[in-house]
Amino acid sequence: MAETRRLFSTPFVVDTLQSEAGIMALRQAIEAEHARDDRGISISNIGGWHSNTQMIDWGGEAARALAFKAMQMADAQTLDAKSPQANLFGWIPEMWANVSHKGHANQYHFHPGSFWSAVAYIDDGYNGDASPALGGELQLLDPRMPMVRMTAPDLRMLEANGQPQQTELSIRPKTGMIVMFPSWLQHAVRPFQGEGTRISIAINLVAALTADNRS
Repeated sequence: MAETRRLFSTPFVVDTLQSEAGIMALRQAIEAEHARDDRGISISNIGGWHSNTQMIDWGGEAARALAFKAMQMADAQTLDAKSPQANLFGWIPEMWANVSHKGHANQYHFHPGSFWSAVAYIDDGYNGDASPALGGELQLLDPRMPMVRMTAPDLRMLEANGQPQQTELSIRPKTGMIVMFPSWLQHAVRPFQGEGTRISIAINLVAALTADNRS
């Protein structure tokens, strides 16, 4: 009988921000920066407001605490193969905020040059409405599939339970949720149709040798 093995899994980590005061402080910092620079910048966002990437500087202590939280999550999921007992690398964080309203979205993209990426939801914008019609899901694209689907779009490989593999996964955001995934994983946000304001923070973690290990 043939033996089936599963190779090359993609990690995806979900956690919850525990401090309501910290979430409020992050929201206030974002609102203040939005008022200061209401134009922002445009990268992957389709509508909405995208701040500059210096939130570590203008976001205050709450932003630094969030970056530290992301770095702790990354540490728990990463091993220095050359020095497993004493990691020679540290994380350089980059952080920015997104504010979205009805009809806004983010196109598929990834983050070159980073190792881990994370998204923290300060306000999911759903106002307690659980209707799936509100959209706004975080979409994760199976990186193995695009070329295969081009030649045989109706075929699906099977999971261990015999069900067809998903080639795109939807995650419905929730206020206080923080998710982390490899920076090479393509992701997007479906058009948000809620009546509230969606506020999220994106974090990139760049791996760099610590000062003591630079030659």
